[in-house]
Amino acid sequence: METLMNAGINWIAALQGLGSWLTLPMKAFSFLGSEDFFMLVLPALYWSVNAALGLRVGVILLVGSNLNDMLKLALHGPRPYWFSTEVKAYASETSFGLPSGHSNSAVGVWGMLASQIKKRWAWGVALFLILMIGFSRIYLGVHFPTDVLLGWLFGAVILWLVLRLWDPTAAWLKKLTLGGQVLAVFAFSLALIVLDLIPYFSLKSTGWQIPVIWLQNAAQ
Repeated sequence: METLMNAGINWIAALQGLGSWLTLPMKAFSFLGSEDFFMLVLPALYWSVNAALGLRVGVILLVGSNLNDMLKLALHGPRPYWFSTEVKAYASETSFGLPSGHSNSAVGVWGMLASQIKKRWAWGVALFLILMIGFSRIYLGVHFPTDVLLGWLFGAVILWLVLRLWDPTAAWLKKLTLGGQVLAVFAFSLALIVLDLIPYFSLKSTGWQIPVIWLQNAAQ
């Protein structure tokens, strides 16, 4: 793993060597994959464009964000600027880095929008944004290339599952009583919470602590 991270540091240093003029556009692309941006867009999408599409995007964000947090705790990988002072931190994060939540959300949300528009140009725009959001996270020094690749893969799996299971799940829910629907949604939410707690208590039980060198590098 350390070999991969050292290789990633070299990639990041090469990208940052292209110049600090890229910082502003990279931050702009990074914002297009952030939860803040999606939380601004989601209400407009739900209320003013297409409620069904807004609901799908909301579920992708909910599930993707929750499971991403679970994986971050389970894998507890460092941010590049925690790992090496060779990396300039053009942005800062307080959570673990693996996998990239921005990359995960970008594939899920922009992929969902493209799949519903069903036009070649929409997939072109979605792929461009997905690539640039991932690239921006590497340039800004907050993710290793492996973080972004895993985020893309994770986002693609969630998108595929939502597209595949949405209609059968909706049909099954419609057959339930109102009480049954409420119980099913509650059980699903509870399952997401439990999944998050498993790696948390696992770390607590092993007594794992963040390496001091990560804290010192991040403080710089």
